Amino acid sequence: MLDDVHGGAGQQCMELYLAIDAAAGADGDVLAAATAIIRRQREAGEKIVPGFGHRFHPVDPRTGPLFALVAKAVTAGTVSGRFAAIGQAVEDALKAITGRHIPMNIDGITAVIFCELGFEPELGRGLFVLSRSVGILAHAWEQKQRGRRIMGPMPKDIPYRYSGPARRAVPPQGND
Repeated sequence: MLDDVHGGAGQQCMELYLAIDAAAGADGDVLAAATAIIRRQREAGEKIVPGFGHRFHPVDPRTGPLFALVAKAVTAGTVSGRFAAIGQAVEDALKAITGRHIPMNIDGITAVIFCELGFEPELGRGLFVLSRSVGILAHAWEQKQRGRRIMGPMPKDIPYRYSGPARRAVPPQGND
């Protein structure tokens, strides 16, 4: 769960946003900085930009609502919006470089949020685990309410099998 593909993309995206922020400077052009950094990465053989694109969704359905929450936080003065602008600049740079729209995914928008809140990239994976844990708990609760066992998220080739101790009788309450 905590490798570079699953769980690590948020941290890597935070690192990218901070590199763009540093390259652009306080009043610099974030689009120009994003374009230059992404071009350098591609020339170095890096084909994937963490936080952008999705295997199953042409547009990640979670990104829009979270961007709207960031916009509210910007309006309220809670965050600056600097990293939201950087995230958008990465999306725009990718379109200019590749000729196709590669939208931000959940890792990209959570990286925006975490950077806006001042978290360091090294905390990205831990924050991913926290959010995933809450999601798994909610999923398990929903399945229980339906009278079903928890389903997923496991590859289909890994069967669900309990391998712990065998069932045993539990003493009635009051009998220590």
